[in-house]
Amino acid sequence: MPEIGIGLIGGGYMGKSHAVAYAAVGAVFDTPLRPRLEMIAAGSPASAERYRAAFGFHRAARDWHELVADPRVEAVVIATPQALHREIAEAALALGKPVFCEKPLGAALADARAMVAAAEAAGVANMTGFNYVRTPATQFARQLIADGAIGQVTWFRGEHTEDFLADPSLPSNWRTKGMANGTLGDLAPHMINCALALMGPVASLSAMVETVHATRQGEQGPEAVTNDDHTQFMCRFSGGAIGHLYFSRIATGRKMGYAYEITGTTGAIRFDQEDQNAIWLYRAEGPEAERGFRKILTGPAHPDYRNFCVGPGHGTGFQDQIIIEARDFLAAIHGGRPVWPTFRDGLAVWEVADAAARSAAAGGTWVSVAG
Repeated sequence: MPEIGIGLIGGGYMGKSHAVAYAAVGAVFDTPLRPRLEMIAAGSPASAERYRAAFGFHRAARDWHELVADPRVEAVVIATPQALHREIAEAALALGKPVFCEKPLGAALADARAMVAAAEAAGVANMTGFNYVRTPATQFARQLIADGAIGQVTWFRGEHTEDFLADPSLPSNWRTKGMANGTLGDLAPHMINCALALMGPVASLSAMVETVHATRQGEQGPEAVTNDDHTQFMCRFSGGAIGHLYFSRIATGRKMGYAYEITGTTGAIRFDQEDQNAIWLYRAEGPEAERGFRKILTGPAHPDYRNFCVGPGHGTGFQDQIIIEARDFLAAIHGGRPVWPTFRDGLAVWEVADAAARSAAAGGTWVSVAG
């Protein structure tokens, strides 16, 4: 099997997930390209060396510049804060190297546009990291909708809700500074991507963006929170359906509230990531007295499940979603063709988020996503 040298930039929470994914993906999916954990870069040479030893990379880089330029690094995985995405991606793409970039694509809409332009000019594989949409259950939901299993879709409700900043006494940190790190920049992209995948483009929306806890304790005293705690918007999809999306980091009790409900003319679908191995399906058929939502446990009959386990109901987890992403990125490189979601799909998410920010700044007026 031909090898490909992987360079990973960032060794934290997502960096570790990608390192594990590229170490495992060849065995799980028998990929035609076999990743070689070539080099890792982090915030300092010492951190990079620590991650190298922990994750099994061959070498540690002094910084990301060295990693991108190294000839044995043939594909670059970016798992850094958003502010670095654009510079790293543009440098790697200029050398003709495929790039996988964690969401959101850059720290602002302008970054995403520039990254798309660089990727398409380079003509190499590029992907944006939206892992939650890859669960077997959500892939199955996408299949059901495309097959017309619930008729014409008329309504969508989606949320991405967590409670890691629900307690107002928690101190200020990097997440409470800068709009790119707020809920609209951090959590919202996942569910916006899900809505686009299941429903198609958003045509227009009306949004509210709010900071509930305006100050938090810093090292020198109270500090202003400069981004949003939660955001919501109503929307009209290009296909005609209406919808509502809500995102929050202060949703007390919610740990991974990536959830959606989809209503169609002949059925409906419900899903919640906190129970990610099940999907609820309603079909408007049979005697009324026997109708109701049916819980379907995922198993080998659902997309990408069999490679992890041959037992239905045994379940897949968060790390498995990252392994599926790695499989798709390697397939894009090997096949020389785009694999969803590309950088352009990451840009589409930013366009919706930017429209929400514009709407909220204008008092919640309806705005076109296209501007």
